[in-house]
Amino acid sequence: MNKGVYVPNQHGAWSMLILPFLFGTFAANPGWIHAPLFAGWLLVYLFSYVFLQWLRTRKKSIYVKPMYIYGGLLVPIGILLVALKPSLAWFAPLFVPLLIVNIYYAKRNRERAFLNDVAAVVQFSLMVFVAYHAGGGTDWRLAAELFAISVLYYVGTVFFVKTMIREKHNARFYYCSIAYHLALLAIAAVWLEPVLLVPPAILAARAILSPRKQLSVMRTGVLEIVYSVLVAAFVLSVYAA
Repeated sequence: MNKGVYVPNQHGAWSMLILPFLFGTFAANPGWIHAPLFAGWLLVYLFSYVFLQWLRTRKKSIYVKPMYIYGGLLVPIGILLVALKPSLAWFAPLFVPLLIVNIYYAKRNRERAFLNDVAAVVQFSLMVFVAYHAGGGTDWRLAAELFAISVLYYVGTVFFVKTMIREKHNARFYYCSIAYHLALLAIAAVWLEPVLLVPPAILAARAILSPRKQLSVMRTGVLEIVYSVLVAAFVLSVYAA
């Protein structure tokens, strides 16, 4: 089995898969329904990955088998979740416009386009609302705050990673990244509790200093995992029920 066909090698996507889910789950009340919900969410991601790769490469013979496998596993889990909590189905239409954006860029082999990355960030971050609702959460202002935190953090990550890899020698993009992170820090200072100023301050320093260092792609990826854990720890310390 070709692992790259079945399992995405996009390290940042795994963080986006998990953190918004954790935000919504622990802001409400974690329950056993979150186990099949996460399994379904994982399968949605895996299925969408191979589907978009098929659209991008036109290699149906390679990707049709994993699509059948992931789709076949996803259907019964989806039915189970809707049977357990029918209102979960109302969230599905929110993902459709963003998936259309992903399809548009996949068909044009431009998956690394900035707008496509932002669409993916919003798509993953919507899971805050789904997990929160599954746990019986009712304070939608709180859920919206967590959604916004997720989107703002991961858009900053898109900026940062591009300055480290694809836009490494693009000075304009580097300064846009710095401006974004400083604006994020200012927003946090006005909007969030003082303890939550720590992550954006560290992320702003990262955006300024790291592109000036010769960091490998692997080290950049590992550091992004560390930053994700840092953000999760601080956010959950404030918002966990």
